[in-house]
Amino acid sequence: MTQPSTSSGSNALHLPVTLAVAPMEGVMDHTMRNLLSEVGGMDYLVSEFIRVTQYAIPAHTFKRLVPENANHAKTKHNHPVHTQLLGSNAELMAESAFNAVQSGATHIDVNFGCPAKRVNGHGGGSVLLQTPRALYDIMSNIRQQLPKHIPVSAKIRLGYEDEELLLDNVAAIENAGVGTLTIHGRTKKDGYKPPARWEKIGLIQDQTKMTVVANGDITDMDSLLRCQAITGCQHFMIGRGSLNNPFVFQQIRAQLSGATLPTDNDALLNLFNSYCNQLKAHYDEVASLGRLKQWCGHLRFEYPTIKENLQTLRRSKSTNELLERLDEKF
Repeated sequence: MTQPSTSSGSNALHLPVTLAVAPMEGVMDHTMRNLLSEVGGMDYLVSEFIRVTQYAIPAHTFKRLVPENANHAKTKHNHPVHTQLLGSNAELMAESAFNAVQSGATHIDVNFGCPAKRVNGHGGGSVLLQTPRALYDIMSNIRQQLPKHIPVSAKIRLGYEDEELLLDNVAAIENAGVGTLTIHGRTKKDGYKPPARWEKIGLIQDQTKMTVVANGDITDMDSLLRCQAITGCQHFMIGRGSLNNPFVFQQIRAQLSGATLPTDNDALLNLFNSYCNQLKAHYDEVASLGRLKQWCGHLRFEYPTIKENLQTLRRSKSTNELLERLDEKF
């Protein structure tokens, strides 16, 4: 894996910076959050969204889905975890947020960015970006329901089909009393097609009093520097880049201090074994193997050895076989 170069002079990063782990559905569960937290370098992580549909989510469900809430909303390695909600019913969202706090949550985030058809088809995620009033109602109800000391944030995309309502959506969220807004620099229609339009995030950064967190196509120090130069942001969220390279936050922190953290295959193998053990503590063999293979699919983008042997790894019939093959290839 090629290490990003350390920049200096006029391209130097404006300090301090905040780094966050994005809430990716289907992969960023508490086991992956704990694994990345084990490596470190981030300031906080956000849970996978907890979907609110026909009834308010009870506190015991939050305790199960975000087990960090039982530890003062922190991982075992002491990184804060924000509880994220997704839904369209303002009252149920507010009641669920209250229950989340009762379960131990110390920060509530709301997802208005998910592009999945099954989510949008039920009135959640990015489909709500077509209705600024809905954003206001949801965030306002949540803000009013929670104690003032509990921070509330939201995550959006630039829009649904287009960016026409971007400024209206941001204003609606800000007027609801929200303090932090994460912006993924794409519309729902864009999906994950490159590039993220950081200049649009910069537009919002210049116009809002909210803390703006830039998200999209940030994968290393160089891309973070470019994003900051365009957006003016001090806060950044990394999603798929943290799955492709679990050491990305640690590497960025090292470079911020003027050092370079070399790639260590042994470190990855040790981390892979740790992840396997954590998965087995919470899932059966089939589910654990599936998640390990899924992670290999992400790691291939930064680790050529995994890319070259991906099909062989995916043919593994057990977690032990996969670990043996991975150890052999490295």
